[in-house]
Amino acid sequence: MVFIIADNIYSPLGKTSEENFNRLTRLESGIRRHENPGKSEQPFFASLFDPAVFNEEDVHTPFEQLLINSISEVLKQNLIDPSDQRTGLIISTTKGNISLIENRDLPEGIHQRVSLHDSAKRIAAHFGFTQPPLVISNACISGLLAMITGMRLIHSGRYDQVVVAGADLISKFILSGFQSFQAVSDQPCKPFDIARAGINLGEGAATVILSRKEMIERSVKLTGGSVSNDANHISGPSRTGEELFQSMHRAMEEAGLTSKDIDLVSAHGTATLYNDEMEAKAINLAGLQEVPVNSLKGYYGHTLGAAGLIETVASVWSMRQGIILPTPGYEQMGVSQPVNVSNQLRRATIRHCLKTASGFGGCNAAITITS
Repeated sequence: MVFIIADNIYSPLGKTSEENFNRLTRLESGIRRHENPGKSEQPFFASLFDPAVFNEEDVHTPFEQLLINSISEVLKQNLIDPSDQRTGLIISTTKGNISLIENRDLPEGIHQRVSLHDSAKRIAAHFGFTQPPLVISNACISGLLAMITGMRLIHSGRYDQVVVAGADLISKFILSGFQSFQAVSDQPCKPFDIARAGINLGEGAATVILSRKEMIERSVKLTGGSVSNDANHISGPSRTGEELFQSMHRAMEEAGLTSKDIDLVSAHGTATLYNDEMEAKAINLAGLQEVPVNSLKGYYGHTLGAAGLIETVASVWSMRQGIILPTPGYEQMGVSQPVNVSNQLRRATIRHCLKTASGFGGCNAAITITS
């Protein structure tokens, strides 16, 4: 058994999970219209940190500062020892310090700072972890894959507890990449809606501590997880949803659950035309078309390597508080298969939640969490 014994969301909506969830229940979004020539020649909608959040005098980069801030918050909640040989550290990100190479004149040694393992080592050293950190970078499923990896390391007997942290910041390099795919919406995103026009990007970090021991009352359990690949196209998702369904089915199977047991599906829900359609098909293949589904991208934007972790923590708090969050921007069904998209805040008993994610390269992931 693997328990989630501490959690944090560090985002433009707040520095703690509680502050974030309170703002979510008030239906507050971090997405704003930005005019920032340093990131884009055109105005864009995104959820970004105030630059004042970052300390320019710190030896750590803004990306590393995000991870440190989030990990610090979870370590305050639970008396685990990072220096314990039975404690592991996993870092999840898609781009890390990629913004460091956007300038043409690169100072000496900058390439080493861009490498993900360099950041991971710096984070580990900051907190005194003695075991080598592990980096998970697999497009937008990185956060869920990091949690699945942590769970498997605990099941294998390698660790008793694993700190899993993820973060990403939005740079010109990242934003221009999504713009080149014509995937960025010129308005707040609308997951699963007929008028959806693409994603909004977002910045954020999140951390969970996974443990084989239940150390707090009402710990939520990570009960299953699986990954798959479409083998379809480098940027276009499966047209059938079969491969994401395989991840969902295997995650439920590992947890000993069926579709009838699931009370909430926390979808990837990017609000792009093809991702939402693919997810709707997978949800139907899994027999979950009547289960409440939500996407949190309208609150946070797409936070890339942090998305799976941020949205999992929000789901954990939904389970504890008995609240199903609505999907911002959703008004009218815009996918070909029926999906029970949550569009209003409501009370409910949530015993089992299924969380999904998909990403470039055709990767898919799903986990199950149980209260």
